Amino acid sequence: MNTDAVRPDSELDFANLDFDPNFADLGSATSLLIRVSGPDTPGITAELMSVLGLVDAQVQDLEQVLLRGHLTLAAVVDVPLHPDALFETLNRFAQQFHLRVEIDRVPSASTEKGVVEAVTILGHELETALSPAELAAVAAGIAAAGGNIDRIVRLAQYPVYAYEFRSSGAEPAALRRLLGEVASAHRLDVAVQPEGIERRAKRLVVLDVDSTLIQDEVIELLAVEAGCLEQVRKVTEKAMTGELDFELALRERVLLLKGLEVSALDRARAAMRLTPGARTFVRTLKRLGYSVGIVSGGFTDFTDGLAAELELDHAVANKLEIVDGYLTGQVLGQVVDRARKAELLRLFAQAENIPVSQAVAVGDGANDLDMLAAAGLGIAFNAKPVVQLAADTTVNVPYLDAILFILGVSREEVERADLDLPQE
Repeated sequence: MNTDAVRPDSELDFANLDFDPNFADLGSATSLLIRVSGPDTPGITAELMSVLGLVDAQVQDLEQVLLRGHLTLAAVVDVPLHPDALFETLNRFAQQFHLRVEIDRVPSASTEKGVVEAVTILGHELETALSPAELAAVAAGIAAAGGNIDRIVRLAQYPVYAYEFRSSGAEPAALRRLLGEVASAHRLDVAVQPEGIERRAKRLVVLDVDSTLIQDEVIELLAVEAGCLEQVRKVTEKAMTGELDFELALRERVLLLKGLEVSALDRARAAMRLTPGARTFVRTLKRLGYSVGIVSGGFTDFTDGLAAELELDHAVANKLEIVDGYLTGQVLGQVVDRARKAELLRLFAQAENIPVSQAVAVGDGANDLDMLAAAGLGIAFNAKPVVQLAADTTVNVPYLDAILFILGVSREEVERADLDLPQE
């Protein structure tokens, strides 16, 4: 590099500084981009700001990324009155910290970025990194929709890899369509949400219970006790896919349980299994200030215990009629069906004094569709095809805490909050 074009009388070694030798004539340039890279050391950012202050360079933008101990720090500054003094001080700074510094002209910053979207990508294999081909497909989908990637952040390596791409300028409908095609082709979960105050203002999460918060269908656990599992399972499947009205299906299945001893409820409760990551998911949400509720087409004999165990804020389910220690085969009161779940979501939001747009709903069956549609964000969790098509986004990994990544919470944040607590 011919540094004499900048400082003819300089005896400085500019080996660590990369800049245009014609910077002595900056013409109409009003801003400079300074990129600093190299091994991270405490004090680098403070020293760079001191250097810029010495030459009266005003900072317009500043971003910093640390990746595996390697620092990338970028600053956009006004061209100072004496740019040659800036080059000399930056050179000494680079040599002091063993860094590489690049300087380029850039136009004045524009505030017009268009619509900004948060694109979250979840892999499907446990602790298996997303491949370059998969990441390339997401990036190409954003570009094809007219978007530009402003930032990429890794959210998690466990239980699955998760990344967030911050995109601006894309046409929203095209972005969702193209990334939906990418998700289908590569077996990924890709969530697209407007990035802004509404996303960060989410304050309530409402979950379905059977096959969502827990791995089981409670009524099937009871059917095992009653010896009618296959009959109940067939009706359950039709209800969850939307082939049967949920209330009629519920009453038909509960009638098959008539005469079951109440002690069978205890055995079914003992067989019930939380979904992997459920405790972490709820605990983290509570620590972040969320309210968490459950609405279930199952039964209070199960949901009341879950609410107490997980310290949930809201819980509503159906009530089985029990007379003289036996199930009568009837359900008491209003059935928690598809419409009732959406109504309960609104009631929970009202109780928390928040708009329903700040609520997240999570479910897997057709009876969750109205609730998912009513929420500000509806998530289909390992759901039936009809639900996946209707939901805002899908999560098809068997870990409930992966939903945290959709909400922008990183695994590192979860683990920092849980340092003193037993892990799942």
